[in-house]
Amino acid sequence: MQTTTQAKTILITGATAGIGLAAAQSLLHQGARLVITGRDQERLNHVVTMLGGNVIPMLCDSANIEHIQQMASQLQQDNIKLDGLILNAGVFYPAPFEQMTVDNFNTTMAINFSGPVFTLQSLLPCLNNPSSVVFISTVAVQKAFSAAGVYSASKAAFEGFARVLNLELAVRNIRINSIRPGVTATEIQSKAGMDDATISDFFESLSSTPVGRVLTPSDIIPAINYLVSDASMGLRNAYIDIDGGFGL
Repeated sequence: MQTTTQAKTILITGATAGIGLAAAQSLLHQGARLVITGRDQERLNHVVTMLGGNVIPMLCDSANIEHIQQMASQLQQDNIKLDGLILNAGVFYPAPFEQMTVDNFNTTMAINFSGPVFTLQSLLPCLNNPSSVVFISTVAVQKAFSAAGVYSASKAAFEGFARVLNLELAVRNIRINSIRPGVTATEIQSKAGMDDATISDFFESLSSTPVGRVLTPSDIIPAINYLVSDASMGLRNAYIDIDGGFGL
């Protein structure tokens, strides 16, 4: 099945690390033109230099609606049209329900739910007909993890929204599909407050899963490539679970 993204222009949110960065590397290798976002200008510049190729950096905090709208306005001014949008930016701040704070709840929802929603809305004038939107969700929307209630809810909220958007945006030939990664080794663990020993023990515990190890971004990328390519033209509101058998 051909999944080439050559000559496509694709925007990836949160592309300075983890799955977003791996997706950028893969798509560039296939000849795509990229727009990538990040919250830190220095890191964004470093990643652009590292990637080389045809990359346009955009400083944008997914929790900041004004940033999102400014980014969209700049892309329109530059007459940049998008064939694909990968909504990857996200956070995971685990907290048991009894210890959950308003700040934890609001921050997680702002980045994982409101951010993708308003990014897509703001970029509608930039999206070609047809175009593909890929949401990086999580296996946690269907498998419960202790202390991950807000994280699960934030991702599930966008999945629910996407079901409606696939109807409303059909006239524009915009398709929205999701990928649900299982536990994947990225910076998200350390950003969640886990120390090296805890992360190591956690990853080691995954040796009992069918895949026998923790997943890496390279395990997720082929599915992203497929969904942004024309080969996925017939998919609407599909979910691709990539969890190494963790949910069995």
